[in-house]
Amino acid sequence: MKLFVSEGNPHCLKVLAALEAAGVQCDVQFVSHEDKPVPFLSRPSLPALLLPNGEHLFSPNAICRYMFEVSGQECNELCDQWLEWEATNLQPALLQTLYMAVLQGKESEAPKVLMGPLSYLDQSLNKAATPYLTGDVPSVGDFVLWAALHPILSESSLDIGEHKSVRVWFDRVAASKACLSAAHKVLQGKGLLAMRSFMQRQPAPQSGQCRGTQPCNSKTAEDDEGERVVSQEEMEAAAMTWSKHLNVCQSTTDRVHPILPQKGQRNILLTSALPYVNNVPHLGNIIGCVLSADVFSRYGRMRGWNMLFVCGTDEYGTATENKAREEGLSPQQICDKYHAIHANIYEWFQIDFDFFGRTTTEKQTEISQNIFWRLHENGFLLEDTVEQLRCESCQRFLADRFVEGTCPHCNYPDARGDQCDKCGRLINAVELKAPHCKVCSQTPVIRSSKHLFLDLPKLEAQLEQWLEKSISTGDWTSNAKQITHSWLRDGLKPRCITRDLKWGTPVPHPDFKEKVFYVWFDAPIGYLSITANYTDKWEMWWKNPDQVELYNFMAKDNVPFHSVVFPCSLLGAQDGYTLVNHLIATEYLNYEDTKFSKSRGVGVFGDMAKDTGIPSDVWRFYLLYVRPEGQDSTFSWVDMATKNNSELLNNLGNFINRGGMFVSKFFDGSVPVMELLQEDKKLLALVGWELQQYIQLMDKVKIRDALKHILNISRHGNQYIQVNEPWKKIKGGDAERQRAGTVTGVSVNIACLLSVMLLPYMPAVSQTIRNQLNAPQSCVNTMLQGTGTFACVLGVGHRIGTVSPLFQKLEVEQIEALKKRFGGQQSEDEPAKKKTASQSAASTPALAAVDVEVAAANAAADPEKARQLTQAVAEQGEKVRALKAQKADKAAVTAEVAKLLELKKQLVLSEGKSPEPALVKAKKK
Repeated sequence: MKLFVSEGNPHCLKVLAALEAAGVQCDVQFVSHEDKPVPFLSRPSLPALLLPNGEHLFSPNAICRYMFEVSGQECNELCDQWLEWEATNLQPALLQTLYMAVLQGKESEAPKVLMGPLSYLDQSLNKAATPYLTGDVPSVGDFVLWAALHPILSESSLDIGEHKSVRVWFDRVAASKACLSAAHKVLQGKGLLAMRSFMQRQPAPQSGQCRGTQPCNSKTAEDDEGERVVSQEEMEAAAMTWSKHLNVCQSTTDRVHPILPQKGQRNILLTSALPYVNNVPHLGNIIGCVLSADVFSRYGRMRGWNMLFVCGTDEYGTATENKAREEGLSPQQICDKYHAIHANIYEWFQIDFDFFGRTTTEKQTEISQNIFWRLHENGFLLEDTVEQLRCESCQRFLADRFVEGTCPHCNYPDARGDQCDKCGRLINAVELKAPHCKVCSQTPVIRSSKHLFLDLPKLEAQLEQWLEKSISTGDWTSNAKQITHSWLRDGLKPRCITRDLKWGTPVPHPDFKEKVFYVWFDAPIGYLSITANYTDKWEMWWKNPDQVELYNFMAKDNVPFHSVVFPCSLLGAQDGYTLVNHLIATEYLNYEDTKFSKSRGVGVFGDMAKDTGIPSDVWRFYLLYVRPEGQDSTFSWVDMATKNNSELLNNLGNFINRGGMFVSKFFDGSVPVMELLQEDKKLLALVGWELQQYIQLMDKVKIRDALKHILNISRHGNQYIQVNEPWKKIKGGDAERQRAGTVTGVSVNIACLLSVMLLPYMPAVSQTIRNQLNAPQSCVNTMLQGTGTFACVLGVGHRIGTVSPLFQKLEVEQIEALKKRFGGQQSEDEPAKKKTASQSAASTPALAAVDVEVAAANAAADPEKARQLTQAVAEQGEKVRALKAQKADKAAVTAEVAKLLELKKQLVLSEGKSPEPALVKAKKK
């Protein structure tokens, strides 16, 4: 890695402090303020970090965060909120303060600009009662905020007032070696004077640039009063890219099977955690594994990567035996039945596997037994007699999933026999307190049985060496790293790999011929056997670590088996296996603030989604919009309807439909001549920047965050159309008609770009848009190459197809019916739950008034009024956006925003709800 910094640049304070605090090895090069270390940017951008793969990071906070992640120090949700607050709230105020102090000589007035942010920071530190922003040890957030405030708080001539908590915190962080070193290197003891050269090159801050004072992790279009400042150079560069027209496009080719690694290409082997065959997957299962993997797989193919995406059903184990007994079928018949159910569900959700297999195959037996014998020969297996739980009523040893009890570590009452879902610790079933058989509820007894164990302690050194390299060079989600490190911190213990069952891969050892492999030794090997059933050249993928990158997608409960147990099996086999490079784990998706339950009829399961009448692309969109990337998230019917009606119908669909309709109605279906003005070039630059952010995030598998940039582009487009009013200009003179043509032509080209960016998320909608625009298929692969290319694909004279609406409104009555249909027994418990929720809220002073609102809201539900208010909110939101786009008087905008917020409050109450969720969120900030 190579870090480019410049003297006197306050942003470079951040990255140098973070670099030393994280202890990361990196070459540091000081350059002038005018240098451009990022080749694709037309203007200087410092600091900048050149990554080992040739890519660049040029956001100071992103660089700092990356440094800490590489060193294994995670950034939690609170830390993320502080980083966002620093970038969006503190920095604008700091820029204005520094401009006044350094360039205008207004030392006495400058600190006043910072009073709001400093007061908020002081209050937050006071309430938290911890030495640092997020706890007892400094986080990346502490170093970023210290560096931001250092030029001001270390300058004795600037009076910032009391702010005692800020002072104590600042001095504590400043005393660290990392901060002392960074300050010396960047400012060289010259204070504000050292920053003059840097500040002279910055644009003058606009008055009112500062926004609110609180950190937040969600923004709406109505909340966001700012717009990214675009330089003249960016506008010209965007116009030049646009003018390329993409005349020479790569032609897309259909996949040719079998897909095999190719020399000189980026070869990616992508797996989704194997769903257990006898469970119909619910929405949480789908977003956590197969849907997330599908989005990345589609995106990777568009990037030109050589991808193989495999998955299949995990079919062995006691659960299958039990299900077979319940339904009066053999285990194999159960597997055949439910494998088909899974395949049909994923096909409806448009999951585009290269191969969807299963584990009940000869290849599974062959490869599993081969790995077993290699582990045995290499001395990584142990024999031991273990105590097991046996249910005398059921007359069998109980598999882990058929025992529940109280966790011996955290006292969680519903821990499974192999793992506690609350604390995440692995458990031996005999350690459970008050165990009971899940089949008959009887208390099992302890019996002895001889088993084989994988000697994890003997493999621990190899594992740690491999993990250090994989985590530092790959993309591992924060939860994956945390869970893995917690396992290593506690020390590894031998792990049993055999079970006293009939339905499973047989153990080939003669002393254990009555046993089968434990499913978590056997199941991950399913990735290999499924690939082997896809192609007999499977080893080109699985024994080729130098040419193949392996991505594993899963929910967080599967992490230890993919980051510790399975890698140890492959390391111990000593056969050159490909190990995971990128481990992508989601948190949990809940259903309306409770858990999915098939038995209680709570939640939407995969086989039910298509019966709702909602298209699979809309399901995909919403699940990806609420994808639990950094924390648990919740599926909500009301929120799904809101996102469909606002983001899809009123934002994305409205923009794409308007552009196409203008071409059809005003220009006889042909794209008109476009003559770009400065306003158009600014839009092209904004769209190009959003495209770059999308690609950077998708490359890092930040799927949910990348989706927001698609919606930002259509929002820019709607404002552009609203301001230029082509439906009026087309009726004017030649100049106005020309302007209408330019706006229309630019809009349909943005729509074409959106169709490409949407493809991984909403493949059917993406194809529909391209069909309506008659867009060349070849542009799908071209626009996402490199850092992104937004060029004029639909040139002058291009004839579009028939344009029609893309989305339909989800009505209140429809949503209420669906919510009731999938609520199961939940409705009976709802009053008690709401009472508990209100009691909890009342215990927090800031939320003490919520109880009354909850009761009032529940009594005031009015579906008819809600329908009317939904329309009113949409219309008022459009009015606010139009005023902002027109740079209307701030007082006028504020008045209309106030109306919008009041309408939203009335809408919430009319739906029988209260503003409680928003208040809870504000409290967490």
